[in-house]
Amino acid sequence: MKKNLFLLGLLVCSMATMAQTEKADKPETWYFKLGGSYFIQTAATEFPTVGGNLPLDRTYVGGKLVSEESVTGSFGEGFRTGLTAGYRFNARLGFELGVNYYTSKDKTMAQTRSDVPITPAGVYAFKSVGEITAFDLAPALVLFLGEHKGFEPYTKVGILVPVHGDLEITSDAYAPIAFNPTTGAPVAFGNVHSVDKVKPNPTVGFVAALGTSYKLGKNISVFGELEYRNFTVHGKTKETTEFTVNGNDALATRTTAQIHTNYRDRLDVNSNNSLTNPNGVNKDRPTDELSSYVGISGLGLTLGLKYSL
Repeated sequence: MKKNLFLLGLLVCSMATMAQTEKADKPETWYFKLGGSYFIQTAATEFPTVGGNLPLDRTYVGGKLVSEESVTGSFGEGFRTGLTAGYRFNARLGFELGVNYYTSKDKTMAQTRSDVPITPAGVYAFKSVGEITAFDLAPALVLFLGEHKGFEPYTKVGILVPVHGDLEITSDAYAPIAFNPTTGAPVAFGNVHSVDKVKPNPTVGFVAALGTSYKLGKNISVFGELEYRNFTVHGKTKETTEFTVNGNDALATRTTAQIHTNYRDRLDVNSNNSLTNPNGVNKDRPTDELSSYVGISGLGLTLGLKYSL
């Protein structure tokens, strides 16, 4: 009995000593980080259809198709700035919540090149370029690996929750602007410029990072992180916000069906789409198109300052 009491007392003393040591080693409770990142894309997929144009890079010479290839990529390459608040539960475990603004590098999503303005087959030259901007929240659990000579490495895993943003697609073309009312053949062409904004459905991504901080002073440190993130964005709606012909605003000449698009998982005879609806498109309703996905997966390096309370 005395032996058991002695062992119990020793265990209690050991636990108390460990708790005191952990508290003494705990460098801070709250901390804040301000940093900037550059990401490179890690996975390239075929882009979705853009305004009815397939994600292809085509070249015509003398009205004949001489080359064609799929346009692939992702919007995972770009710049990010962010502010992060962190809380350490103990010397080893913490929690962070980041608020970030991300802007991707421009990506060509579809294009046709031709040495003549319009081919005998009616193909015209155009280029569509996309860019994503987004605000996101990034909650994560952090595992601190111990401090040595001012350096404190750590790892973290969490989720990425976009809260606001869009995919902006800018298209420029030398395209038909007037048609013969009898034959439907184009009779006039012009420089057409349009900007479409795609709003996403809610989505959640995955993030993981390996980093370290280095103390510059009692409360100030610098930090660096190598971060991987993986998620896709699912389109919800699309709206044309700019439409000009030969430099003149022509958005008012567009119908509701031409300006607004709703993305659907399935199209049928009741959809407002000329390919599936035998009655064609109702110009006074948004067009229905199949859902599209774009990837924003990337590997990035973040550098910044950390302030500890």
